[in-house]
Amino acid sequence: MNGRGDSETSGIPEEDVVDPAEDARRARWTAAGAGALLALAGLAASTLRLAGSAPALVPAAYAFGAAVCALASVLGSRGRTRRALWLLIVGVMVMALGDQFD
Repeated sequence: MNGRGDSETSGIPEEDVVDPAEDARRARWTAAGAGALLALAGLAASTLRLAGSAPALVPAAYAFGAAVCALASVLGSRGRTRRALWLLIVGVMVMALGDQFD
């Protein structure tokens, strides 16, 4: 090789290399934010369905899904992002099941 001894050999520009701690921080904020947003949406849907003429199972499913998403938000903020993302999927599936009963 004709380059300097400290030159790049991986082919990735130095400005594109991402710090693993920054990736973890971004994943925590994403999981926490998505969980909080889905929890608020589930609570709003539960409140709207409770005020309407829907069967009791519908607002309960929305509320339970919102609770699962809120738990995912807490887990995401503590760094348990993989568990948080799986709980977000489960929470949205429960809310979708409540929507099917509507």
